[in-house]
Amino acid sequence: MNDLKNSKVECQMMIRKSVSEVFQAFVDPRITTKFWFTKSSGKLEKGRTVTWEWEMYGIAEEIKVIEVVPNKKITIEWDNPSTTVDFEFSELSKETTYVVIKNYGFHQIGNDLIEAIKNNTGGFTTVLDGLKAYLEYGIELDLVKDKFPKIQKK
Repeated sequence: MNDLKNSKVECQMMIRKSVSEVFQAFVDPRITTKFWFTKSSGKLEKGRTVTWEWEMYGIAEEIKVIEVVPNKKITIEWDNPSTTVDFEFSELSKETTYVVIKNYGFHQIGNDLIEAIKNNTGGFTTVLDGLKAYLEYGIELDLVKDKFPKIQKK
């Protein structure tokens, strides 16, 4: 339990779209807002800090962009206390991409660590499910919006 550097969340999904389309879905907020957050202050670019908002919950997060390798990887830092998130993209074929999201660097211990890992695993799985529905079928499922209806901002 003391070695927190080894605590990590990992979620993955195959998306039946090209690696460039899937990569752009995370970089370009005009696309990302269709399946994850509702508002962003800009595109993900190395060295930039952007704000993501979930307006229905009244929540905003500062996102520090650490690395962007086109069609391969995006690394950000976010949350309080800060953790690192890697979005990794692998081309399986010209029209199929495998996305892996890794979240690590947790500062919590004990039950708080278990809760953080549980919440982030569920959250990133929901993001990937929404991404798949939107890119493959053009459907906005509102998964993130509907995840916690009782705490939505009035």
